[in-house]
Amino acid sequence: MDFSKFIKSASSQKPHYLLIGSPISHSVSPLMHNTALDHHGLKAEYHAVAVRQSEISSLIAHFNRIEFLGANITIPYKETLFDAMDTLGMEAAQIEAINTIVKRDGKIVGENTDEYGFRVPIEEYEDELAGERAIIFGTGGATKAICYALREIGIEEIVMVSRRPGQYDTASDIIMCNYGNWSAYGEEAAIIINATPLGMTPNTDASPVDEDLVEMLSGKICYDVVYNPQETKFLKQAKSVGGIPIGGLDMLIHQGAKSFKLWTGQEFPLGLIKMKLDDVFPH
Repeated sequence: MDFSKFIKSASSQKPHYLLIGSPISHSVSPLMHNTALDHHGLKAEYHAVAVRQSEISSLIAHFNRIEFLGANITIPYKETLFDAMDTLGMEAAQIEAINTIVKRDGKIVGENTDEYGFRVPIEEYEDELAGERAIIFGTGGATKAICYALREIGIEEIVMVSRRPGQYDTASDIIMCNYGNWSAYGEEAAIIINATPLGMTPNTDASPVDEDLVEMLSGKICYDVVYNPQETKFLKQAKSVGGIPIGGLDMLIHQGAKSFKLWTGQEFPLGLIKMKLDDVFPH
């Protein structure tokens, strides 16, 4: 629903959480969070609203409405709304991007749960990743949070692969390269991450890794933030050469779980939500 329509609707007069971004029609966040709200018997609804840049001022004013309880933020507003917060959680302040808004003691608080969502699926590998190199394809919405998570794990060097590597001002531990020369860094990498939309439905034949470089994935943790389909071409490539495939659905679920806990103090019903998402997304 467009934000302009939402604020005129009856739903805006009831207690609600929002997903804010554009586009948002593909999102399963409403399915996850409404399932969790119903599970706990909480009298609130979660709505996805498409927000135009020209509506940002109205959106920020809406945050002060008593019916507004919190929000998730997605592309392209994770950095846009960063400066509109009254205060920031520790992770959000360091990442310099937000994906969650919490109302706390009368203040609008920006939080970032992407870092937590990314980290949970690789917790068992953290010891062996410390001191190693990571390669990230893409410079999009979640990349800042992924870099923060990798540093927290103890990754020593991050190689970021971009179609336009010269456009980015990066930290000293980040090496920028393009798709033509990333393989020069691949042999020594312990984890390779696809943070691009490559492989997402409907373009399921796409991967950031060309077929002649698939062997580079052998023995490495191969993490795809794409969750539709659950097994992307990148993950299939990894499996074919003995890589360790990790899909994006767990990241999606766990960042949502932390947002929900920040809002309500309640736990996400993980088993129930995974069951519902398995019905939505093909393997």
